[in-house]
Amino acid sequence: MRILTIVLLLVGISAAAQNDSINILKEVTLTAAAKKKIETDMKLAVSVDEFLASSQSISFIKRGAYAWEPLLNNMSSERATLTIDGMHIFGACTDKMDPVTSYVEVNNLSAIDIKSGQSGSLHGATVAGSIDLKRKSTPFGLAKKWNGGYQTGYEFNNKQFFNLGNISYSGSKFVADGSISYRKAENYTAGNDKEVKHSQFSKFNSSLGIAYKTGKLSSLRVDAIFDVAKDVGFPALPMDLWLSRAIITSLTYKQLFEKGLVRALDTKVYYNAIEHYMDDTTRPENLVHMDMPGWSTTYGLVSKANLKSGRYASEIQLNAYDNLSIAEMRMYPQDRIQRTMFAYSWPWITTRFAGLNMNNSYDISRRSQINFGGSLSVNYNYSKYAEFNWIFHPGAPQEKTRILPALHGNYVLTLNKFDFSVGTGYGQRAPSVSEGYGYYIYNSFDRYDYIGNPNLKNEISHELNTSAGFKTNKFSLQAKANYFYIKNYIIGRILSLGSPMNYQSVGVKGYTSLEYATLFNFSVNSSYNILEHLHWKGALTYARAQDNKEGNLPFIRPLSYQTSLHYMLKKFSFQASVNGDLAQVNYSPEYGEDKTPAYTILNVSADYRFSINKVISTFQVGAENLLNEYYSTYADWGNIPRMGRNIFTSLKFNL
Repeated sequence: MRILTIVLLLVGISAAAQNDSINILKEVTLTAAAKKKIETDMKLAVSVDEFLASSQSISFIKRGAYAWEPLLNNMSSERATLTIDGMHIFGACTDKMDPVTSYVEVNNLSAIDIKSGQSGSLHGATVAGSIDLKRKSTPFGLAKKWNGGYQTGYEFNNKQFFNLGNISYSGSKFVADGSISYRKAENYTAGNDKEVKHSQFSKFNSSLGIAYKTGKLSSLRVDAIFDVAKDVGFPALPMDLWLSRAIITSLTYKQLFEKGLVRALDTKVYYNAIEHYMDDTTRPENLVHMDMPGWSTTYGLVSKANLKSGRYASEIQLNAYDNLSIAEMRMYPQDRIQRTMFAYSWPWITTRFAGLNMNNSYDISRRSQINFGGSLSVNYNYSKYAEFNWIFHPGAPQEKTRILPALHGNYVLTLNKFDFSVGTGYGQRAPSVSEGYGYYIYNSFDRYDYIGNPNLKNEISHELNTSAGFKTNKFSLQAKANYFYIKNYIIGRILSLGSPMNYQSVGVKGYTSLEYATLFNFSVNSSYNILEHLHWKGALTYARAQDNKEGNLPFIRPLSYQTSLHYMLKKFSFQASVNGDLAQVNYSPEYGEDKTPAYTILNVSADYRFSINKVISTFQVGAENLLNEYYSTYADWGNIPRMGRNIFTSLKFNL
């Protein structure tokens, strides 16, 4: 990830094209980690998951070919904040098969902002950090202008066909952005050329954004995303997805100021609703059939102000939302004529959250800067059917209010070709809906039913981070490290009471708090321009995590590596990369893990750029896992194998 200066106002805010407001926006800046192009060097037509995987701070738990669960700093998604333009969106699946990243597409995003640890607390209480998906937003222009793009392609391994289209219009008082996409894939084959059943999927996504300039430095914008996924298989789970639907809407008012301490105000109200239907009707081998529908509805507000005075810049943000999460379990006999059991796995849980957050930056000199901030949040939970919690936790309160403070700071120094930073952070998070109120949520990884605990304490994170870099015109080297000491670390432990509800379960686990856990992440990136048109990149990552008894925590990335070459010849471009993991020796049998062997993957691609009537076009062909390696990683649920050799093609037009 590159470190670059980004404007803290929403990308493409509507008044940014005005000459007198551009100068204002240039002043209100902070340094952040961002990924700009929604593509990789190796592959133009990536999914959101594939693009995020190119970041060294993000890994994924995979239960199939669709909707991977992102892990930021090797921590589960409960410990990170995932938002779309700052909007909080919560999945409706107790198995985490619908992360926020599954409800957008690459053609309606402009950038993805990734912040580590407490530097990501601007969007809410967190331990791991934040991932903010920023939607495309065309700025106003002095002249009317249309832009657009279209991309299509085919992947041979799973017979995936995709079409991605987007269009935008820019005028002096009105702008509009629209996108539409469709992907459909069949089962993929692993490196041994055997079909991985239940790995198919189909996905439709569309978005629309309309903005109107209400004044010289103000605008009003309406945005909406509609997403539908059908017939999605999950080979690592005992059931599949019949249907998932999401509607994500927002209304935003923006105001800029030419003078004074306050330079910009931005207020957004939003609403999103998600429905997610898991069932096992395609799994005749199951002795007992089960449906697991879920619903999640969220209303929210994000209001922020950008301040600037001399060397000082600040962003103050208010976050508030109300979420209702419902999930059911419905069991049937094999003939499915009569339902035999019903329970709520999320018994109508209401979460209300409000937080005031601040990020500040002060330029001590031309070579040094200090960044600091903090937040204070209130988290309220209410369980409509508390009797489900009382079975295992008699007398547990029906409602719970928690105070969540956070602080962070870092110092940045630049000396000629070197740069250094050191920082620290403190923060707390509340248990998630599943951790606090889940009821018999089956985990097919360790084959236990999980029970939530409303009495869990807040997780408390103490964080240290540092980085050092060296850069010339031809060579760059950057190393980063962070260390987390997390008190009251929430994880599942075997319960002595209760019997499993799922016939596949071997027992019952309850979410409990360890005294503490520690987690260390390290990465190093390097690049070298060998020749004018020949470039090399390399990266190494390593992580280590243990509980208070020095036992290994699950889903921690072993030593991983990646190296690539990129060669350009006139209108042609050629890429080759090698990536892999060493053996996962620090695994955790207690949490269902086993040792995963080392693997190495070779990928190649080539593209050709051309123009047709001033339409810039690119054709690409390539192969992932060229040597057809059979492998699975530490993060593949139940050791499901990854995709074997996959030849892909893509044709892209920029209109």
